[in-house]
Amino acid sequence: MKLSWVYLFVCITLLSCKSQNETSQEKAKIISLFNGEGLDKWRGDSRIWSVKDGCILGQTTDENQIERNTFLIYEDSFLDFELTFQYKIIGGNSGVQYRSKVIDEALFVVGGYQADMEAGLDHTGILYEEKGRGVLAKRGKQVVIDKDGNKSENQFADSAFIQENIKSEQWNDYKVIAKGNHLQHYINGHKTIDVVDNETGKNSDAGLFALQVHKGPNMQVFYKDINIRKLSKKE
Repeated sequence: MKLSWVYLFVCITLLSCKSQNETSQEKAKIISLFNGEGLDKWRGDSRIWSVKDGCILGQTTDENQIERNTFLIYEDSFLDFELTFQYKIIGGNSGVQYRSKVIDEALFVVGGYQADMEAGLDHTGILYEEKGRGVLAKRGKQVVIDKDGNKSENQFADSAFIQENIKSEQWNDYKVIAKGNHLQHYINGHKTIDVVDNETGKNSDAGLFALQVHKGPNMQVFYKDINIRKLSKKE
């Protein structure tokens, strides 16, 4: 009887250690892109980008206007990943570039996939390709792009329903999953797009991250808790 209890205790201990080890391994895969204090590893127009109250702030004002979209660029490149962050936008349009490339280093211009967001009612959550093919997937769309650039589409969610769950001028949770040529966006737990991009010479399997401030009316966009979890081939 005593041996049975000892055996059970050993099994529980081993399972607990295994669980703790797996949790530690998952944490080791997570990389924070912003420490809440400074813009280490980021580069951009210092008139537009700053750190305020533990957040990255992108802002245009009457005194600081821009003639073109400008970006705050992170220096490291990633392959397959799950990106999570929180954002709050007041006026204007913004987005997070991923698997992107620098078009003009001096002017901080970037091209590539963008997880879009805006103060309006139509574009938050879409997949847009900056300096490229434009809108690749509208909200609520599942899209497959073939090697020649032809699209097949299915509607998997109502765009109005997604919009109802986006908080205006408040913090929202955004998630981007990029695995191979399969791209997915989620906002506040709701999937907004699902894209398989097979177009030869146009799709991208690696590249940089960058945050956007769009030219136009004065705006503010705040970012915090920006984390990357690297995905393995098995995930």
